[in-house]
Amino acid sequence: MKQIRVLLAEDHETVRHGLRMLIDAEPDMEVVGEAGDGRTALARIDALRPGVAVLDVAMPHMNGLQAAREIRHRSPETAVVTLTRYADPAYVQALLDAGARGYVLKQSASHELLKAIRAAARGEQYLDSHLAGDMRAPVGRRGVRAAGITERETEVLRLVARGHSNKEIAASLDVSVKTVEVHKANAMRKLGLQGRIDVVQYGVLQGWLGLTDEIA
Repeated sequence: MKQIRVLLAEDHETVRHGLRMLIDAEPDMEVVGEAGDGRTALARIDALRPGVAVLDVAMPHMNGLQAAREIRHRSPETAVVTLTRYADPAYVQALLDAGARGYVLKQSASHELLKAIRAAARGEQYLDSHLAGDMRAPVGRRGVRAAGITERETEVLRLVARGHSNKEIAASLDVSVKTVEVHKANAMRKLGLQGRIDVVQYGVLQGWLGLTDEIA
């Protein structure tokens, strides 16, 4: 049986050890390397070229989203499975757009991760079964993906995430407050964001706030 070579990237050593025991117990998988932060994960992937990289979204130095983007360019043969506690559609979409093939919730049963690793190794997409049905549809059928957000909507959302008021954003972009409100509303609707907290969390994930340790 050909084994799936897995690299684990998780900043909590105890969690990482538990994940290693889980994966190594499977006859078709083996953990070939570990990392406690995003930069180390990239270095290990460059050296080991694993079939699957399991990434915690919240890691020091480089979060899982940033690492997934780098892996897609540096080691496209390595499939990425991400771990997080957030089920927000915006988080799911951001990771899938970055190249992740699997999205697993930390609070789910362990078999979800094993299923995701096997699917990713086959070149398939796997989303945690606890995610909303519309997010578990193929990429091309998800409304949030098909719609996308424009550059101006992204710009407005970035400023909102950084704490700027609609009036401040309007002055910065030389548009009306009403125009800012429309762009913000459209972006939030397309990304499935419900309020300012969701926007800030999405901004953290995108690296807009310069924070990498506030998402688990």
